[in-house]
Amino acid sequence: MATVSPSWAYALQLPHDPRAPGIARATLRTVLAAHDLAHLTPTAELLASELLTNAHLHTRGPYMLRLLSTDPDRLRVAVWDTDPRVPPGFSAPEKGAPVAVPPDDAEGGRGLHLVRACADSWGVAVLRELGASKGGKMLWAECGRTEAPRRLS
Repeated sequence: MATVSPSWAYALQLPHDPRAPGIARATLRTVLAAHDLAHLTPTAELLASELLTNAHLHTRGPYMLRLLSTDPDRLRVAVWDTDPRVPPGFSAPEKGAPVAVPPDDAEGGRGLHLVRACADSWGVAVLRELGASKGGKMLWAECGRTEAPRRLS
């Protein structure tokens, strides 16, 4: 018998502090375990880690981790920050278009390439300052099964 899981979402506001990405990853692990999605933890944690680190390194203000599940066994990991500029790894003309990869001896610049490679889908929303909104952008990536696994009887 199939069961229907209700949608859920969590948001964690983070200060611009070097400990914030680690706290967010621990929160992600706890939330996934509570929703019986621990099998998504390795991929979701990698996605969150790269997006959170990008927000911490390239912005000066607070940022936020958002977890959203509207389908069983699927998860959207999103990170909002105050900077509306879209990073090069997410601004390719088409999602399948090649993006320049840093040289082998570069110390950074691979994080968003990892997100693109490991996520089932990914994207960005640039948020304009309207009313109570703080503007900025939200980078997101999804992971999970495209269809529920079959149970063996």
